[in-house]
Amino acid sequence: MDETKGPQEEARHNGDHGSKGSQGSKGSTGTAPSAFTAAVEALRTARLRPQVEVEATRAPQRLAPYAYALEAAVVDGDEDLADGRLVLLHDPSGHDGWHGTFRLVTLVRAELEPEMAADPLLPDVCWSWLTGALQARGLTYGEPSGTVTRASSHYFGGLSERPSASQIEIRASWTPREGLGGVPDTAAHLSSWCDLLAQVAGLPPAAPGDASIVTLPQRRGPQSR
Repeated sequence: MDETKGPQEEARHNGDHGSKGSQGSKGSTGTAPSAFTAAVEALRTARLRPQVEVEATRAPQRLAPYAYALEAAVVDGDEDLADGRLVLLHDPSGHDGWHGTFRLVTLVRAELEPEMAADPLLPDVCWSWLTGALQARGLTYGEPSGTVTRASSHYFGGLSERPSASQIEIRASWTPREGLGGVPDTAAHLSSWCDLLAQVAGLPPAAPGDASIVTLPQRRGPQSR
């Protein structure tokens, strides 16, 4: 199963992230396991940096017996600097590819200046942002996998006045370490994911002097919402 190809497309914040999809998709029993319920509740009530707006969205139905999904956008006024989707998967019987019973799957996107998109080191840097965001919060995880994709759009005919656009896209998945009661610290993983979104958006570190954060140089401009 390659979860990084999964999450359909994409988000908002402040304490409780809304009730839509709050129980995720359920197995045939109709009752979610207590570990999954606790993990979801931690996601719903996590306190996050104010520039990242997060809300619950419909979870994918076929990746695992239980799933819960969030969408997010890094917002500056009425404009989105970056957006993404985070999905929590749970299979109580475990999964060989995960080496655990939980899996986190993400998609993160942002626009770039064409010169930045052409940097041959950009994919490696973007992947290091993901792993660095997790490590900066002291999180333990396993089996990370993913892709970093650069895409360019050029406009012609009636759209020829629009400037060329370049986009970076990070698709990834990892297995969070399970803690007491078999429940991973999903709130901390969500905060790390928001740190990643902020980095891709070019925002400064959440904490002053946080050297683990390397922000993206100024891009052409954010997308209208």
